[in-house]
Amino acid sequence: MRHIMLGLVLGVALAMPAMAQERTIRLVSGYAAGGASDLVARLTAEAVGPLLGARVVVENRTGANGTIGAAEVARSAPDGNTLYQCPMSPLAIAPQLLGASLPVDPGEALAPIANLALSSYGFVVAAKGPYASVQDVLAAARARPGQVSFGSAGVGSAQHLSGELLKQKTGLQMVHIAYRGATPAVVDILGGRTDFMITNLADVARQVQDGALRLLALGDSGRSPVFPEARPLAEIVPGFDVTGWFGICGPRGMPAEVAGRLEAALRQAMAGDALPKRLAENGLTPLFEDAAALARRIESDRQTWRGVIQAVGVRAE
Repeated sequence: MRHIMLGLVLGVALAMPAMAQERTIRLVSGYAAGGASDLVARLTAEAVGPLLGARVVVENRTGANGTIGAAEVARSAPDGNTLYQCPMSPLAIAPQLLGASLPVDPGEALAPIANLALSSYGFVVAAKGPYASVQDVLAAARARPGQVSFGSAGVGSAQHLSGELLKQKTGLQMVHIAYRGATPAVVDILGGRTDFMITNLADVARQVQDGALRLLALGDSGRSPVFPEARPLAEIVPGFDVTGWFGICGPRGMPAEVAGRLEAALRQAMAGDALPKRLAENGLTPLFEDAAALARRIESDRQTWRGVIQAVGVRAE
């Protein structure tokens, strides 16, 4: 019996270093569960956790157009254990809104690690509603100035700025309704309380496929592999062009070896079949870009949206 007990004690002792090495990585999404950011975060967590030998847990920290979650990550230790699903809105738009008072500027406080996907923006309406085309929506806005409404994930979100860009390009008066995330905005479109939304296809792909929403056009000049029949909105509204993206960032100050290990794991996940396939199934275009390429994309979009914000006068709430 003494030999058996000694063996058990030694077994536990030998296992302790392995258990001590097990870690949990927090991947923060700044938006509500069910939206595109949450989706990308969860797909990424599932794919990259085994490659890092860690349990990757998604946490939703909503508010202030994604910057509440970004601030939490920015204040975290730069050890690679707290990451942020960084979409376009909080990094390229929110800090530039007129009168913005945010906990951090995510574009300055976070370090890009890698981009995973591009996202076409879809112009969607309720399938049971009165609109069968973009022209129908624009005609209604022309006939009833200030009464046709569009939803967004919040003031200064990419959905909001996309609607403002549409107003700018058409000269029509339409009402913006801000929600705390894309999911509640979609719910109100389905319920007939909001007329339309221009949002990531990942936010609405399932509802379009199920026939609850009608996809009227795409925000960029490309074609969606999931919805190949959808035409560019620019064919109806010249000059309209919006493309989103979804990357992974961490706190500034991460050691090069930590950031490099995370980037390598993300690259490996994107080189496989599972993660790109799941992203594509949800209306996204899989595209791996390294940290330097994502940094350039962030800066380019900051310049683009700065022009729209200043021209339209979009103010933070």
